[in-house]
Amino acid sequence: MENMMCWENTINCISWSFILGGTAFFFGDRETMGPYGRYMTGGFPGMTCPAKVGWFFQELPAFLVPVLLFLTTESNPGLGRYLLGTYCLHYFQRTFIYALLTRGRPMPVSTVISAIIFCSMCGWLQAHYLLHCRQYDETWLMDIRLTAGLLIFLLGMGINIHSDHILRNLRKSGENTYKIPRGGMFEYVSGANFFGEILEWSGYAIATWSLPTFAFAYFTMCSIGPRAYYHHRFYIEKFSDYPKSRRAVIPFLL
Repeated sequence: MENMMCWENTINCISWSFILGGTAFFFGDRETMGPYGRYMTGGFPGMTCPAKVGWFFQELPAFLVPVLLFLTTESNPGLGRYLLGTYCLHYFQRTFIYALLTRGRPMPVSTVISAIIFCSMCGWLQAHYLLHCRQYDETWLMDIRLTAGLLIFLLGMGINIHSDHILRNLRKSGENTYKIPRGGMFEYVSGANFFGEILEWSGYAIATWSLPTFAFAYFTMCSIGPRAYYHHRFYIEKFSDYPKSRRAVIPFLL
């Protein structure tokens, strides 16, 4: 196996780029929503692909890059490789389960390509940092941040998967009308699936306690937070009986 040195300056540069880019993305996405799913109009220029294909290929690099780095390079001993496993667990589920089950609308190929590039960068950033840079000593096993972070991650993943299940089963085969999602965290927030994912990566950042993992969690929140807001507004405008007590993505806050 190749003995790979830590590229600390590159790690810090990419991490801060994610933080700054996430902030810009958040304020930019408040003006207009990305053209996919319910927000993609028939006049969108460019090629599209089936949702199953798009989701599979755009999520795959986030799982495959860490796995390849783990198998082909010599990693630091200790907890880092196991914490990377939580990241891979999410993307295994998104690539090989969610993507194959989704019933979404066709996706622009340009969006898929952009996501492939982003997921490749994220996969490399998280894997390189946790495998080749960060070393956790034995005291971290007893640290409350590790325990709390992992519990939050698992809770968020459970909410995310359960919420996706509710959304998939809203419509019967052949139906193309939107319905109000009910059950689970949807009783409290319009974007329960987004809330679950934000919770996941917040827990991951707490458990790993580092700039690269925080940058990834922050970018995720900035990118899917506005989408949850647009979903919330869509439901309010479309359904006169939509529960007024629901928030967009964070219970009791947004």
